[in-house]
Amino acid sequence: MIISYIKSGNTLTTIQGLPEEIDQNIIWIQVYLPTSEELKILTDTFSIDLAYYNTGEVEIDDYHYIRSELLTLSAECEPIFGKVLFILGENILISINTTEGFIPFKHALRRLNRKSINYASPRAALRVLLQIANDNTDNVIDWIAEGLQQISTDIFQISEGHNDAGKELGVQDLLETITNLNQREGLISRCVESQLSLRRVVRYLNGEVNNTTEADLQFLVTELAGDVTEVKEYATFEYEKVRYLQNAVTNIMNIKQNQIVKIFTIITAVFLPPTLVGTFYGMNFSVMPELSWEYGFLYSMILTLGAAIVPLAYIKHKGWLR
Repeated sequence: MIISYIKSGNTLTTIQGLPEEIDQNIIWIQVYLPTSEELKILTDTFSIDLAYYNTGEVEIDDYHYIRSELLTLSAECEPIFGKVLFILGENILISINTTEGFIPFKHALRRLNRKSINYASPRAALRVLLQIANDNTDNVIDWIAEGLQQISTDIFQISEGHNDAGKELGVQDLLETITNLNQREGLISRCVESQLSLRRVVRYLNGEVNNTTEADLQFLVTELAGDVTEVKEYATFEYEKVRYLQNAVTNIMNIKQNQIVKIFTIITAVFLPPTLVGTFYGMNFSVMPELSWEYGFLYSMILTLGAAIVPLAYIKHKGWLR
């Protein structure tokens, strides 16, 4: 699918496909999931070379090819990553997106039409698109941050041993939390990579803007570079938070596992002496005086109970039950 963005008076309009006449009024051509026929039309019309689609950055003839990995939130609030190839020429901007379901510039026309400077040139339009991409990443990081806040609450409840509803929580809940954190770590890592890729495109655009004739655009691009850096720092901060929560979960799991081992150790220590007493009375000797005593059974019960109480009292005195 090809959509052409054309200057028409004091606004920017769109048409499906390419216009019949190619002139300087075409600012941006957005290509989404192109067919082989559409790609041939583009190459024949603008003399571009799509062999550089998988190249990070290259300048050939009158065009500069820059591939960037961007992301956005879907309608179901799920992060979607995709690669976009920007082809910037002196009089035209072409963006090619071949990732199905990935539409990062869905509302670009509305943003472009806010100010005439936004579509004054292909470089100005690219600046707006990069701003939209940066905002999309910021939205994804906000979504991740909200999830981390909920995970942090879950970790606190697991450490307490129960949730607000009184349900008992244990090691299995920690395993689920670790899985969620690992997923968030992968997402935030890709956010950082996306911002690094975006910063490369902004840096190139900054070098292409003429400081003399495009002073206003130069200011906006410089401002955009600062915004991209801030979002990257935001992503880095959230990544550090994920690492902190992962360490916290690991420590809590170790503590809980140690508590389980401690409980079994105490149980063993308490019941070992009574087991030993029972073992003595389970032996088949021909002479066992307690068998003829009137209170022999009571004596054996008291001895067994005492053998259990003594180590339990000692363990409690040492504070090992805490």
